[in-house]
This record gives sequence, structure tokens and C-alpha cells, in this order.
Amino acid sequence: MSKEQITSYPKEKIKILFLENISDKAVQKFKEYGYTNVTKLGGALNEDELIKAVKDVHILGIRSKTQITKKVLDNASKLQAIGCFCIGVNQVNLNEATKQGISVFNAPYSNTRSVAELVIGLSIMLIRRIPDKNTAAHNGIWNKEAKGSFEMRGKTLGIIGYGSIGSQLSVIAESLGMKVKFYDTETKLPLGNAIACKNLKDLLAGSDIISIHVPETGQTKNLINKANLKFFKQGAILINYARGEVVDLDALAKSLKEGQLSGAAIDVFPVEPEKNGDAFTSPLQGLPNVILTPHIGGSTEEAQENIGDDVSTKLFQYLEKGITNGSVTLPAIGLPPVEGAHRILHIHNNVPGVLSAINTELSKHHINIV
Repeated sequence: MSKEQITSYPKEKIKILFLENISDKAVQKFKEYGYTNVTKLGGALNEDELIKAVKDVHILGIRSKTQITKKVLDNASKLQAIGCFCIGVNQVNLNEATKQGISVFNAPYSNTRSVAELVIGLSIMLIRRIPDKNTAAHNGIWNKEAKGSFEMRGKTLGIIGYGSIGSQLSVIAESLGMKVKFYDTETKLPLGNAIACKNLKDLLAGSDIISIHVPETGQTKNLINKANLKFFKQGAILINYARGEVVDLDALAKSLKEGQLSGAAIDVFPVEPEKNGDAFTSPLQGLPNVILTPHIGGSTEEAQENIGDDVSTKLFQYLEKGITNGSVTLPAIGLPPVEGAHRILHIHNNVPGVLSAINTELSKHHINIV
């Protein structure tokens, strides 16, 4: 991509605001391409703070903590695009962003490997009951017992949500000699020897380890609840590195205490602390063979660099070429450059007469549309 001035509006006047410690690589990349009016803040802002901050901002970069509400968007008259430097976009009011013609970009595939690798590692630790043995050793207790510890080979991994993470997890699991089943509400092509289940109940009943990889929607809220936990195999393991409201944690805690499940690893929670060092509570705290992590499924240096590069590139393409590939609020447009021509990106409602009016206005100035 050329670094020369190719926008009609001076790059140094395009105001960019990055929140939540977005990768320095992304900030540096913008500056290298001539966007010098870049501000980076370490944490998220609440609604009132955000309304003040975005009044004259053209590009806003966030992660998962910042909530972009209708009220925020109504006060961001200059906002052209939002870059979600993460996987999900549920922190943005997408309907309102679409109505206001604001393009929203994210990085749905950038941390896929990081999450998949961690799930495999957690599965091995839980099926071997490493958390309990680790705690015992730290407390001065030597426990070399093999009872309740198993190999991954020959066990069945059940994947809920066969998207980019679920499918890659499937491949890695098979390389360890596992059998793989998956359930998805959409028809997905199985990779390797994975088998698609017709319903969630069949998946839960036939899996030794269940790993969740679905978005947070009305359909997935409390997907794993008291009723569905009864379908799990005795001694099964549950891993949730997807979204916090997908699992009813109180019901899960009860199943663990009663011995229905033998272990769990949870990375996401219905309510999470705003920043590092804040107090955190969960009904799962103190339970044996349970691993709790602070929403770090995709938190590797490689993943964060990939996310920074991916979202930054999409924002550049949109700003400088009007390309909307990867936008979750605008139709995908990726026109090639045209020699000796200027590109106009006009966002409007799809009603009769708009293009005709634009063409008429341009023709008054002897401008032809290519």
C-alpha cells in the first residue's frame, strides 16, 4: 500500500483514538502511513467519558471492554469507522452503527491458534488432574496416585461451535489420537474424521471433554444450564473459552460438587473486572480440578500482533480506498484502483433516486462516473 497522500482529507487532520492498550504495532503502523494525530489510552472509558472523547474522532479503536452504545454513536458525528481489535463485536451497537453508516471491523481469525493450543493444554491438565496435584505439592503433600488420570488418546472431544477456532481445535485434537464430534447450528464441512452431531444432547452425551466456541447471542445465553448439564457423561470435563454468558456458572458449580463433572476450565465470565488488580469472584473458586483464567484465551504476543496488523490494514483499506472487506456493518466492496480517477464513498439508504441525484450533481461540474 502506498504511503503517499491519497485521501481528499489531510491525513494529519484525521483524528484516531485507541483505547484499552491496543498493540503498539497498530499505533506505529498508522503513524508510518502518515496518520500522525493518534492518541492511545491504557484502559476502557465509561459511557460519559467516551461521549466526551469521541466528539471529533474519525477512527476509534477498542477491544472488548469498551461499550459503544447508541448514545455514544449519536455524539460521534465525525466517526467513520470502529476497529474492534479483538474477535467479538457484541460490545458495539451494530444496528445503530449500520444506520449511521459507520463501518465496524474486527479480527475474527487472528487469535485462532492461540485459543486452540490453550484448550488442548487445559484438556491435558484436567484429564490428568494436574490442578489438584499441583495444589497438593505446593501444600507439601506428595500424591503420585494414577487413579482418575487418563490419556487424551482414544477420548472423544465434543466441540460446540465449529467455526475458525473449533475447526482448528478439531485438527489438533485428532493429531493426539482423539475422536472428534461437533455441533453447530449451521451446516459445516467436517475436517479430518470429525463427525457432526444432529443436536446438542447427542454431543454432550457422547463426549469426554466438551469445549465451547460460540458467540454471545440470545440463543447461546445459558446454553449450558442445569437441564443440559444432566446430559453430560459422568466425569466429563467442560471448557469455556468463548463468551461469559454461555454457561450458567451456578449450575456448573453444583454439577462439579456433585461429581457429575470431573473438571472445568473457564476463561470468560458474565461479569468481569474492569482492569487488572480489581476484585474478582466466582462460584467456581476453590473447587477441585477447576482452572480459572482472566479472559486470556487469545492473549499471546503473536495473537495481539496479528490482531493489530489485521484490523489496522482493514481500516487503511477503508480510509484510503473505500474497501469494506471485513466490515460487519457494510456490504463487502473491494474495487481495484483506477488510473487517473478519484474514488468517492457515499453511504446512504438504499432508496430510489440517490445515485441519480449524485450523478446529476457531478455532471454539473463535468465529472464523469467510471
